[in-house]
Amino acid sequence: MKIDKGTVHVVGDHIDTDQIYPGRYIEITNPAEIADHCLEGVDPALRGRMKPGDFVVAGQNFGCGSSREHAAITLLHAGVGAVVAESFARIFYRNAINLGLPVIVCPGVFQKVTEGDEISLDVAEGLLINHNTGETLKCEQLSTYVMEILSSGGIKPLFRKRLLEKND
Repeated sequence: MKIDKGTVHVVGDHIDTDQIYPGRYIEITNPAEIADHCLEGVDPALRGRMKPGDFVVAGQNFGCGSSREHAAITLLHAGVGAVVAESFARIFYRNAINLGLPVIVCPGVFQKVTEGDEISLDVAEGLLINHNTGETLKCEQLSTYVMEILSSGGIKPLFRKRLLEKND
């Protein structure tokens, strides 16, 4: 699973789920409307600068806070190619994977990219290339099972596929 080049949007440490998707919008169910509020708690104008396939790069503990899935849903439907961070809150990390959103732990990434850099990410190999600096960073590789979930578009599509294969 290779993700082509995209622009970096840098956020800080300890970005909680309410900053990713403010709780006041929790009643919204339309994915396009949910996407409109992506990272609004960090920077209300950020969503307007994002293009499909762009990357969010964060420091430590991205996705801390509540366990609601809306945080991962807003990033997914906003077209974020992947979130790359120094570390993730465990519940957010698993919600993102289960929904099919690549989340990659990459030590040192927060110091090696800046807002607006163009990067490429090879999720399968765990490699990030910063095209502005020419530097390649080694990220943590995802397990075969996690790669299967992401390649299927999430845990539910994977289980549907397995059930259909089993019944054939």
